[in-house]
Amino acid sequence: MTDTFLSARWENLIMANYSVDPEVLLPYLPKGVELDTYQHKTYVSLVGFMFKNTSLFQIPIPFLGTFEEINLRFYVKRVEGNSTKRGVVFINETVPYKMVAWLANKLYKEHYTVIPTRNLINDTGPINQVQFEWKTNNKWNQLSVNTAKERLPMQAGSVEEFIFEHYYGYTKLTSEKTEEYKVNHPRWWVNNVLNYTVDCDFELMYGRDFSFLNEQTPDSVIFAEGSAVTIDWKRTKI
Repeated sequence: MTDTFLSARWENLIMANYSVDPEVLLPYLPKGVELDTYQHKTYVSLVGFMFKNTSLFQIPIPFLGTFEEINLRFYVKRVEGNSTKRGVVFINETVPYKMVAWLANKLYKEHYTVIPTRNLINDTGPINQVQFEWKTNNKWNQLSVNTAKERLPMQAGSVEEFIFEHYYGYTKLTSEKTEEYKVNHPRWWVNNVLNYTVDCDFELMYGRDFSFLNEQTPDSVIFAEGSAVTIDWKRTKI
């Protein structure tokens, strides 16, 4: 069997980042990792991006290989001796296709749900316009940005570096069991966000624990054009 479970392109990634009380995240924290922080703050991110040209075990997924994903995630680290693995934990991941969600939940024990999604992406004008929408209770939620055209390298120590440079995923199977997997992609370039819109019913999407985000302004909203990505099949139980 190939070492690669999934290969795809992740494109037009919007991350709306909210500082939260660490206590909110402790019930979701897998065993064996600890919360990661940026400038002494703990963050969750509402994320929208395009999954494109998706293959599983190097076999393309016909008709279902390109779709929007919306997720809510937070940031963790696993210290092993002198090395530190930085990763993410997903509260929930949303896609429009039942088969995609079923495969991810079955094979990777993730937390995918299925709701209608759509996008509007225009990169032909003087600015980039990227908009993701998802429907709950007959209401279309929205995460959108207008960005500058110029791609810039991430600065060392920046919030962009903290948010994007987490290359492991951690799945909480039970209170005593965690699985770790590796995500591979080059260091991304970023585009300056000129303005943004976040219109999300956090309580309906992610539960009462996150309802306070309905009244909270994100600390930052960042954007990357993305790249090809692979996810390793190998999973480490910790």
